[in-house]
Amino acid sequence: MTMAMAPLHPEKAPSPPPPALSGIPPDLPPAPANSLPPLPQPYVPPEDSAVRVAVRARPLIEKEIVEKCQECVSYSQDGRQIVIGKDRRFTFDYVFPPAVGQEDVYNDCVKPLVESCIAGYNATVLAYGQTGSGKTHTMGCGNNTSLLEEELGILPRAIRQLYESIEERSNQAEFLVKCAFVEIYNEEVKDLLHPDTPSKLISIREDANGDIILAGVKEEVVTNFDSMIRFLEHGSVFRTTGSTLMNEQSSRSHAIFTMIVEQRLIQDNAVATDCITAKFHLVDLAGSERAKRTGAVGLRFKESVTINCGLLALGNVISALGDERKRGHHVPYRESKLTRLLQDSLGGNSRTCMIACISTADTNFEETLNTLKYANRARNIQNKPVINRDPQAAQLNQLRQEVRVRSKIERPWADDGHCEFDTFILNYSPSYRL
Repeated sequence: MTMAMAPLHPEKAPSPPPPALSGIPPDLPPAPANSLPPLPQPYVPPEDSAVRVAVRARPLIEKEIVEKCQECVSYSQDGRQIVIGKDRRFTFDYVFPPAVGQEDVYNDCVKPLVESCIAGYNATVLAYGQTGSGKTHTMGCGNNTSLLEEELGILPRAIRQLYESIEERSNQAEFLVKCAFVEIYNEEVKDLLHPDTPSKLISIREDANGDIILAGVKEEVVTNFDSMIRFLEHGSVFRTTGSTLMNEQSSRSHAIFTMIVEQRLIQDNAVATDCITAKFHLVDLAGSERAKRTGAVGLRFKESVTINCGLLALGNVISALGDERKRGHHVPYRESKLTRLLQDSLGGNSRTCMIACISTADTNFEETLNTLKYANRARNIQNKPVINRDPQAAQLNQLRQEVRVRSKIERPWADDGHCEFDTFILNYSPSYRL
């Protein structure tokens, strides 16, 4: 006698609708859209978190015109391709010919980074290129008091935008802004805002969260635009520069100006415990150079060797992160102090834009080609930016929200007869219905 086997996966009967909560009128009107204040919508970075790369070409300088140099690069109409020589073509996120001004470069490359910094994301801008290609001019690290508005570089414009954004959000959050300014000279880190600090007291460390910090460097609290500009110009005075055959005021060190933005949101007319901290690194790298062309001897030659070693280490990091065949392998961040400080900026928790500055003169053809190759590899680097919240404060804030929700559940009816918990659910949890 055969017995019918029950199906292994019987069909489930549709679940009955959830019972109505007792005490809720059947004709309850829907919660008004403006019954609760809207939740703040933070800036969300695009899914493509690759390092953005821009190329900026400077015009021929007077010396090159006298020597009858010719331009060796051309540009595509879409503003994304550059051709060097006859057929060497490179594609980047942005390409800026010599006629493009400082404001356009800033708006395309840096303005979105300042906005994301206000939202709590780390950001970095790197200026790379051969010596005399216009990196310091683009970054605006020098004296800005005598410059016209259209001549201002990235740094003063970023500082201005930062404080304008803080002013716009003054009723939403409480801000604390600090700054630091360091240089890496001959593999020694120097505090440019406090030049009396010995380099041996400054060390690069990693905190419990894996973030890179500079122990021994003093951060200055800054309250307005003018104060931060004064700190920038004060530190620039102590930066190491020198004269070479290719540049009368050549930067002999890598300079990093950092803005630290801490903010606490204001909720119910009180400052919340949730703290968001973001760092904005603006990096002016020393120029790559060949001693044969710069005429560097003695101390200048030693400086150029150290500069090139640091840039070589940076190139190795870029290759390790950008080459698909090397991904997952060891990334040599510890080969130099420059790459150690930029560990978060390249492949880590940051939104990063690299601006490769080039010369258009045919006498610099080889250096320009190397710069374009260098920058092209950086386009393949993928970063992982996240909002930097204090984990303990975030957990405490979450617990407070749970307590607030529980209190609404226990006494759901407001004085006007409307259910606060029902309003909360309808507004912020569309998938759940009473």
